[in-house]
Amino acid sequence: MEEIKSIQDYESRIKRVIVTEDQIKEEIKKAGKWIDGIYDGKPILLVSILKGAFVFMADLCRAVSVPCEIGFMCAKSYYQGTVSTGIVNITMDLEQDVSSYHIVIVEDIVDTGRTLNDVVKLLKARKPLSLHVVTLLDKPSRRVVEFKPDYSLFTIPDYFVIGYGLDCGEYYRNLPYIAEYNA
Repeated sequence: MEEIKSIQDYESRIKRVIVTEDQIKEEIKKAGKWIDGIYDGKPILLVSILKGAFVFMADLCRAVSVPCEIGFMCAKSYYQGTVSTGIVNITMDLEQDVSSYHIVIVEDIVDTGRTLNDVVKLLKARKPLSLHVVTLLDKPSRRVVEFKPDYSLFTIPDYFVIGYGLDCGEYYRNLPYIAEYNA
């Protein structure tokens, strides 16, 4: 990614809005009800995959009514660019012993599927009571491993997207909507 030199340069890289702030809010309410319906009052552990899912996690945890704890993992396959390296690194793991939890992994985007596939395998090996994956965005056209999230708020075409926690070179996470990045 080229260095951003001005606010105009920053704004010029926002090609177009793909999902509005209002659409995100509406779908998060539905996702919260879906989670409530599955767990019917049973406590859960919401696991955010950092850094991208932190904004989504903050809103989703307020949309559920079941008792919930939160945990964080950092798993990445993107570094400074716009293309996955294909190598998934777990750089921060959960502190909780997951064997006594119903886990809901909260992810920003399922792209190639590698990251979530590896995280799910890791957590399932620790024998949680149950495990589901909720993703803000699903990009099935990019899948290189067989992986399907349990709940997707939005399915999108093969765009590199930014905003609402998603970044390019650490910028744009603060946008309240999801936009296509103008490379």
